[in-house]
Amino acid sequence: MKPKAVSQFDINESVSQSSSKMKSVRDTPAWVISLVAHVAVLLLLASMTRITIFETQTDILSSIEELDPDEYKFDSTVVDQIGSDSDANKLSLSQQAATQVGNEPQKQTEQKLEEEFLTVEIPNNAEIIEPSEAEILEVVETSGATEHAGGVEGAIDRLSLEIAGSLKENKTLVIWLFDVSPSVSKRRDVIADRFENVYKQLGLLKVQPEKYLKTAVASFGAKTNILTPDPVDDIQSIVGAIREIEADKSGDENVFSAVLTVAKRWSSYRTKQRRNMMIIVVTDEAGTDQNGLEAALSFTKRYGMKCYVVGNAAPFGRRIVKMPWELPNGDIVTAVAEQGPETVVPERLQLPFWGLPSGDLDNMSSAFGPYALTRLCAETNGLYFVAADTPGKTYDPAVMRNYRPDYSPVRRYEMEARKDPTKSALLNTALISWQSNMPTPQLTFPASTDNELRQVITEAQKPVALLDGKLQELYASLIVGEKNRPNLRNLRWRASFDLAMGRVLAMRVRAYGYNTVLAEMKATPKTYEKKDSNMWLLKGNPEITSGPAVKKLAKKARGYLSRVVDNHPGTPWADLAERELSKPMGWVWEEGSMLTAKQIEEMRKNNPQFDEEQRKQERRRRNLAKPPIKI
Repeated sequence: MKPKAVSQFDINESVSQSSSKMKSVRDTPAWVISLVAHVAVLLLLASMTRITIFETQTDILSSIEELDPDEYKFDSTVVDQIGSDSDANKLSLSQQAATQVGNEPQKQTEQKLEEEFLTVEIPNNAEIIEPSEAEILEVVETSGATEHAGGVEGAIDRLSLEIAGSLKENKTLVIWLFDVSPSVSKRRDVIADRFENVYKQLGLLKVQPEKYLKTAVASFGAKTNILTPDPVDDIQSIVGAIREIEADKSGDENVFSAVLTVAKRWSSYRTKQRRNMMIIVVTDEAGTDQNGLEAALSFTKRYGMKCYVVGNAAPFGRRIVKMPWELPNGDIVTAVAEQGPETVVPERLQLPFWGLPSGDLDNMSSAFGPYALTRLCAETNGLYFVAADTPGKTYDPAVMRNYRPDYSPVRRYEMEARKDPTKSALLNTALISWQSNMPTPQLTFPASTDNELRQVITEAQKPVALLDGKLQELYASLIVGEKNRPNLRNLRWRASFDLAMGRVLAMRVRAYGYNTVLAEMKATPKTYEKKDSNMWLLKGNPEITSGPAVKKLAKKARGYLSRVVDNHPGTPWADLAERELSKPMGWVWEEGSMLTAKQIEEMRKNNPQFDEEQRKQERRRRNLAKPPIKI
């Protein structure tokens, strides 16, 4: 379109009009001009306020869109509330945001603005699923935890509730995996006797097991044996299969390959029939194929198969438990069972007690299941049931809950340990202690003459010379982590490091003193003051005579050990520290007496049973001295 031409007349007219307007403005009263100016300023401020509100509103919407609904989802294993995972208890996105900002006035205003733009999703009550009776009765704190259910019977009763809860949700296949070790035979019989009760309990919980519950049975030792080719409904056939399991004395318990085998064999019940699957392992050991854990975990997690274990508590900081074992001929021998440790690797040093009976601390309980089996349960949302504790001292699970082991994957555990100098120092020192044969010094020295005494002392000094070198190695390895020790926050790591440092220091003090008193006695033998004395004994003494440097080490040792006792009462760490503190770190000689050959001959004449008792004791000593058998 062609632009319209502007004439000189138009320009002159426009200028004339502008001059007239300016004159009119100059004639306007001052109060009118002031009023107009103030109104303009108010309109400008109002415009700025509106922009700010919209910007704030945009930020709120962006924040809500990024919320993760699972972050505000109640954990049914923690919240003591029925049906806490149902739709009725899930908050909509706007409700979640309101919960987060409701405590701050500014955020409350922002949330009010947000509600104008978001639609609140109200749960449909018609879709709420009634909670199962098993959920109502459930007492489990967290999935994957170690639970002390009260022996085998209690574990089976708890498993009945787990099965009932699964059946309320869906059809279920339960696979029972039995360890064929001779030591588990009684446990298998107890479970077989209680199987009928399991089905009765399901009936009391108003669960119909027929057709909905399928059961399969397998056993494992060196290899896996399938005892029910196809899952069955008949309880009698299940009981019969369990009672027909033959004990395997090979000593192998390949539990993780067994879990993987049965999971793959019956995976179609999960993928095609859409059944829930539960794998229940019955054993008393940790498994000899722990390198198969990751493969078993990967498969069972991928298909949502829950794993449970009815097993034993792991010994505290040890792989094996030693115990007397009666053979069919009545002989008592030493048996070992690999039931631990409760952690990836032992976090406890292997150190002997000098002149103290370890007694019930030999096989003390960790109160947790072995690491690999417990992690299998944890990562598949199952449970580890402690059906039997260790032969040694046991501990309150409520106290030990604060010292829960790290169930991270092995690589992550090792990586975290390498990053922390204190953890790394502890694990390295523990490894050295388990690889070293730490001798227990001789404390009795039979001798009728000074020369005989010198010979006995010379032999006693030989292993102690090696022991001193090993103690120095342990201390050099452990001291690397001492500087970072205050940065430890985990109770388990703090207790473990302090106990390790306290015990290593105490043993170094005793070793220094031991060498000193033996050298002095060898140079200048003491004289017996009693007529029938024919031996010298080394006893603990509060006084340390090995010099100021050794006294300083003793003070430091007592400080570490006392801190363990004070800060970790009712735990294995405290008991070990108390046992170490119960014996003074110095040494003193005491004279004593022992039976001579002539006295033994007199006892044989006067007591016909003496020889028989001696033979029994000797036979028992020989049996216990033999290499331990695997059970």
